[in-house]
Amino acid sequence: MRPFDYQPARRLEHAAQLCGEENTRALAGGTNLIDLMKLQVETPRTLVGIERLPMAEIEDLPNGGLRIGANATNTAVAVHPRIRADYPVLSRAILAGATQQLRNKATTAGNLCQRTRCYYFTNVDQPCNKREPGSGCGAIDGISRNHAILGTSDRCIATYPGDMAVAMAALNAMVEIANAEGERKVIPVRDFHRLPSDTPWRDNKLSPGEIITGVTLPPPTGGTQLYRKVRERSSYAFALVSVAAIVTMENGKIGRAELAFGGLAHKPWHDPRIGQLLTGQAPAASLFDEAAHLLLEDARTHGGNDFKIKLARRTLAAVLAEATGAEE
Repeated sequence: MRPFDYQPARRLEHAAQLCGEENTRALAGGTNLIDLMKLQVETPRTLVGIERLPMAEIEDLPNGGLRIGANATNTAVAVHPRIRADYPVLSRAILAGATQQLRNKATTAGNLCQRTRCYYFTNVDQPCNKREPGSGCGAIDGISRNHAILGTSDRCIATYPGDMAVAMAALNAMVEIANAEGERKVIPVRDFHRLPSDTPWRDNKLSPGEIITGVTLPPPTGGTQLYRKVRERSSYAFALVSVAAIVTMENGKIGRAELAFGGLAHKPWHDPRIGQLLTGQAPAASLFDEAAHLLLEDARTHGGNDFKIKLARRTLAAVLAEATGAEE
C-alpha cells in the first residue's frame, strides 16, 4: 500500500469539496477500497473520512416509503424491522452478500460504489482497460468464467459484483446525491451504474465532488419477494447469476413483476420488457422460457462463461415458478 493523507470531513459540503480534488477517494467502511489499495489497484493520494457524517439513519418517508442513509451499515439495513417486513428482497440480498464482519462495516453508499472483482482488474500485472485505459481486456481472450454476457463491449466484460444493488434495482430505489455547492439530485438505481462502452473505468454516474447521501425505497407493494443467488460455493462467493424478483398475483395471473439480475453485466441488469411480458399472463413454463429468451437475446459469451446462458435461463424459471406458485 502506498502512503496517503487522511482528511476527516467536518460536514457534507466539506467532504464533497475534498472529493472533488484529484486522486482523492471517500472512505467510510472501506471494505472494498482498502483491499484495492493493498493491491495497488487504487492509489489515492488522499482519503476523505466520511464515516462520522450524520448519514446513517433509516427513516420512514411521508409517502410510506423508506430512506436509508448513505452510512447505514449493511447489517443495520438487513435487520431493520421495516425492511424485513416490507422489502424482504433487500434483506435477503444483503445477507447473501458477505460475512457478518464485513456487513458490520460496509455502508450503503460504499456497497453501491464497489468495484469489480475481475481477476485482471485486481492483478496489476495483467491488462485491464478499467484499471489502465488502453491496455486491453485480458478477460476477453483469457479466463472469463465469472464475466459478463450482457451489455459488454470490446473494451471490458467485467461484472458488477454486488447483491444489494440488484435488489434495489428490482425495488426501483432512488440514489440521492449532493455536491459541495449544496446542490442535490436523485438518480434511479437502475441508471446509477454504467455499462462499459468505451469508458469502462467509469463505474457509475458520480462526478468528482459528488457524494451519495442516501437511498430511498418506494412505498411497499406487497407480493412475493425473492432473491436467489447461484455461486461456486454456498458460503460468501460472488454470484455467477442472481435474480431479485417482486411478483404479485391477481386471480391466477401475474399482476406485476419486477426483476433484476446480478452476475450477468457490468451493472445490475433490469430489462423492463420482461415485466411487461409477464404482466397479465398465467404462469407457465412456456411463458418463463419466453421471458428468458427476451433477457438473453443479445447475450454474448467468451468461451469460459458460455454456461451462464443456460444457468440464467434455469434460474429465472425457478424463481418465477416459486414466486407464482407454478410448477416448473
